[in-house]
Order: sequence, then structure tokens, then C-alpha cells
Amino acid sequence: MADPTGFLTHRERENRPTRPVPVRILDWKEVHGEQDTKVLQRQASRCMDCGIPFCHTGCPLGNLIPEWNDHTRRANFAEAIERLHATNNFPEFTGRLCPAPCETACVLGINQPPVTIKQIEVSIIDRAFSNGRVKPEEPEWLSGRTVAVVGSGPAGLAAAQQLGRAGHTVVVYERDDAVGGLLRYGIPEFKMEKSVLDRRLVQLRGEGIRFVTGTTIGGDGPADLSLQDLRDRFDAVVLTTGSTVPRTLGVPGADLDGVHAAMDYLVPANREALGAPRGIDAAGKDVVIIGGGDTGADCLGTAHRHGARSVVQLEILPTPPSERPSSQPWPTYPMLYKVSEAHEEGGERSYGVSTLEVLGEDGRVSGLRLADARFVDGRVEIVAGTEREVPAQLVLLAMGFVGPDESAAPAADLPRTSRNTYERDDAFATPLEGVFAAGDCGRGQSLIVWAIAEGRAAAASVDRYLTGHTTLPAPIRPTDRPLTV
Repeated sequence: MADPTGFLTHRERENRPTRPVPVRILDWKEVHGEQDTKVLQRQASRCMDCGIPFCHTGCPLGNLIPEWNDHTRRANFAEAIERLHATNNFPEFTGRLCPAPCETACVLGINQPPVTIKQIEVSIIDRAFSNGRVKPEEPEWLSGRTVAVVGSGPAGLAAAQQLGRAGHTVVVYERDDAVGGLLRYGIPEFKMEKSVLDRRLVQLRGEGIRFVTGTTIGGDGPADLSLQDLRDRFDAVVLTTGSTVPRTLGVPGADLDGVHAAMDYLVPANREALGAPRGIDAAGKDVVIIGGGDTGADCLGTAHRHGARSVVQLEILPTPPSERPSSQPWPTYPMLYKVSEAHEEGGERSYGVSTLEVLGEDGRVSGLRLADARFVDGRVEIVAGTEREVPAQLVLLAMGFVGPDESAAPAADLPRTSRNTYERDDAFATPLEGVFAAGDCGRGQSLIVWAIAEGRAAAASVDRYLTGHTTLPAPIRPTDRPLTV
């Protein structure tokens, strides 16, 4: 059982150490350092092993958090990684990239800072890789059935690994030149170094998963294939193409040179971190990022490393509260004012601001015309007399994504929902026989932990479709959503 007095003896959170700002903005290496073992055990002892662990409710994977917390407290790291891997294929990804809804659902968080679940998770898996405990798990027998997975992001990798372990032959198709989807080229190196992804891919390849890169499903290149080609060649197809179509700005001047979607900026920056020439350059420029979420923060940290003259991040919503509001009670995930590592590095944030026009000179962006905004009956209303202009030579649009692109499965072939996602039933199956959809392409833009949960659950449905039964876990249903009031 847990330490019965741990949460009383150790009341404060001790987070993972970070490298000094003046040092880390000079390179692309991860911001966080390794947590001291004694600190890790002390923090793990704060877990109360609740009779009803609401951290399970916050996590769609159903992670066995109290169990691996207590193993960590006792320094039983071999047992800790076994319990961690029991529900999560890739804790090294979620431990770095997930905003940790499990922590906001922590019972201790009602009247104390919650347990540092995320840092314990990532410490367990990093230690396991260092100690050689992460090895391929080959299936006991092969089923003779074949599955194509389209997309190699977290949902696709999770589905592929689960199906491979069930004995099916799995081929993952990726349109980029390397495996990983947004994990490879969308997540900045300073948040997760690509060596973290590559070491996991060694395991998947050892389990028999085959990866084909540089192939676009629905493309017209010499190496490309159609969705029908996959249906003809494989017994089942799993679409995990993500939600990649960016939301557009829709104001005058939005088409000026120097206005880019966030991913058009982040992808070449990720390639730069791996040795490629610089793409879109923020050096010496006034940069404005429209969008206050994680993607905007990724742009912010990248612009710092490029040497931007100034960086401003705009958000149309009002400033979030610093404490949990009554309208978002525990254990729901509250929208709070957060300072990420990128925000610690500099830049400004402005809330309640709407962009009215993108200003330009000679076809290139030179600034933005802004105004204060407020929400009245759910609609944005511009505050009279607040218009002003700000300089900008680079504008990055980080306003979210509106669905999968048309390449893999055009709407004419595969119907879309009202949310522009692939239509699917309670078993993740689309109207096309043998074709399933998992991750953001079926759920809509969401968190990495939901993508992995979808990949695992969809794999169970595919296994049942192929064999008539399954022993694979299905942590969620397609219709499940985070707990809200």
C-alpha cells in the first residue's frame, strides 16, 4: 500500500529541473533534466492510493497510477515499468507532451498541489530504457491476417503495436521521409528529442512492424497508393492520419507573404534541429503568434531559438484564472493561466484580443491591426475605441485544426461528420468495409493521450473484425469525451 503519511510529510511539488534559460535558448536540446531519485521517491510517496483513484478518470488510458507510484516510492522500478506499460504503449511521449489531466483529477489536488504524476511517469520509462528493460515483445503465433495503418503518429503507432502483438502482420504507411508523424516534425526538439522516438521505433521494428515512408495514400506520386489499393492488398486498414488542416484567419491581408500556418514554421524548424538548413526564419523579426495554446507556445520557443527581436502571442479568449473556477470543479480539467517553459524564456502574451486586419507593404506583412474583444452571449464583440497597430514581419497562425486533409480518403469516398472528421461507428469502423479510423481524424483535434487510447481501442476492434474475438484492451469508445460539467 502507499505511504499513509507521505502526503502529510511532503506537501509541496518538486518538479523536474530545467536548464537555465540563457543556456537552453542557444540550442535545441530538451529543456528538462533528469529528476534525482530521492526527489522522485519523495514525490511518489505523496500518492495516497485512494480507494477511488480519480486520476484514472482524468486519464483515458486508465493508467494504473497509484500502483506505479508506490513501486517508484519503494524503488521497485522493474515492477513500475511493467504496470506503466500495461496500459500505455508510449509513456515517454505522454510523460513529455501530455498536459496531464490525471493531475487535475488527483484527489490530493483538492486541498494540496497534486502528485507529480507526469514526472514520475517519464522518469520510470527513461530509467527502463537506460536499464535495457524495453525490449521487443513478439507474438506467440502469427494470425495470417494483414493490416495497413495509414499515418505514424501516436494513434497509428499504438494501433500498429497492439495489432502486431496480436499476431497480425502490420505495415505502417507514412507520407513524410521519416516515421513519427507530428511526433517527428511537429513537436519541437526542445520538448522531445527525436532520439526518444527513435529508440521506441527500434522496439516496434523488432516486433515485426514494417514502416513504409515517402508514400502518400491518395497521392499521385510514383510511390503513392490509393485507399482502394490498400483495401485490395490488406485484410483491414486503419486510418490514423490526424487532424492536419489548419484553421484560417479570414481577415483582410491574411494572404500576405510572411503569414504562415504554425506547422509550416515548425516542421522546417524541426528539420533544422536535426541538421537541415533553416526554413522560415524569425531572426531579427517582430513575430506575432495568433493562438494561445500549446502549438502557439511551440512557435514561441522556436522563435526564441531563432533570435527573434520580439515575440507576442495573441489569444481571443479572456485571461484564464490562476485558480480553479467554480464552473470547472474537481476532477474536471480546468482552463487555467499556465506558464510553459517557452513562456519562461520571454515574449509577451495578450488575451482578449482580436485581429482585424493584416497590414502589409509591397506584398509582405508589416503589422497587424488589433482590437480588444469580449464575448457577449457566446459571440465575439469588438470593444469600441481599442483599435491599435503592432509591428510584425512574421505572423504565425496557431489557431487549431479543423480535420483531416482530403488525400487519404476524400469525402466522396468516406463520409465526414458535422465536425469534419471521418464517420465511424461504435467499433471505430467507417462505412467502408474493413476500414477503421482512430485518433484525431476520427475524434477531432485532441491530446496525445487520447490518440494513444484511440489507437489501442481501435486495434481491439480490428482484431475482433479479423478473428471474431479479441483479448486486446479497449480503454475508450469513439464517443467518449473528457469529464466536464
